[in-house]
Amino acid sequence: MNTTYWISTFLDALLAERGASENTLKSYHRDLCDFASVVDIGDAQTEDIRKYLIGLEAQGLASATRARRLSSIRQLYGFAFQEGWRKDNPATRIKGPKKQKSLPKTLSESDVKTLLETARKIGKTEDIRARNDCLFQLLYATGLRVTELVSLPLAAVLGDPKMILVRGKGDVERMVPLSPPAREALVIWLPLRAAALKKKEQTARYLFPQNSGDAHFSRVQFFTLVKKVALNAGLDPAEISPHTLRHAFATHLLANGADLRAIQMLLGHADIATTEIYTHVLDERLKALVLEKHPLADTP
Repeated sequence: MNTTYWISTFLDALLAERGASENTLKSYHRDLCDFASVVDIGDAQTEDIRKYLIGLEAQGLASATRARRLSSIRQLYGFAFQEGWRKDNPATRIKGPKKQKSLPKTLSESDVKTLLETARKIGKTEDIRARNDCLFQLLYATGLRVTELVSLPLAAVLGDPKMILVRGKGDVERMVPLSPPAREALVIWLPLRAAALKKKEQTARYLFPQNSGDAHFSRVQFFTLVKKVALNAGLDPAEISPHTLRHAFATHLLANGADLRAIQMLLGHADIATTEIYTHVLDERLKALVLEKHPLADTP
């Protein structure tokens, strides 16, 4: 059996058994053809595959690309083993390249301050400006997920609370404290919200209602608003999203001495390992600070 038969038969099986898309099939085809241009796939041994992967790394290919190539190779040999073409799968015991953890994008405290100051100026009417201010203040004060923020029920903030009850992923509830600026924003927003609804002869159970109907301000609307505020604040909209402010909340807390376990509870992370990514963000910021500010940083 030649290389073309191996690959084409494998791809036919992917199409028939998994309903693989055209793009997926093209991706497998490119990966396997590249492998076959270097290694005889019919006689390849484990060491041949290792050498091929080392060659990819030497070429500077990203770890994600190398991991995908190895996955394609493993699946090909798994299929060949099932079909009886080979008595083994030489790629089974090969460990793939480690995935690099991408650090979450965050903002400096001064950038956040600029965003908050700009948010309260965006909007044609007083009530819209107050709503936008309240959205941003609450997000930075609590680190809520976007869905948690826009879907907050009105009942959660009545009575000028110092803490609010949030229903997060998996319907898990947690208490989150409100900062004084967030509470002030609520004090301004709530009566304006009530007046705007009364004028439209509407009622709404959400803190941030839609313009019509009993629905809440949508994720897409808030995403668009954040981009608009960032642009008006002189910041790069491509680098800023609602989730960036959630990351800023956690990073700034950690930088100012907050306990990692407390941050985990505030963010609603089920696993402390998820929260630990912020220690890496802080490490990177400290490293950059030393490189930029240390008196010997420019010394060759």
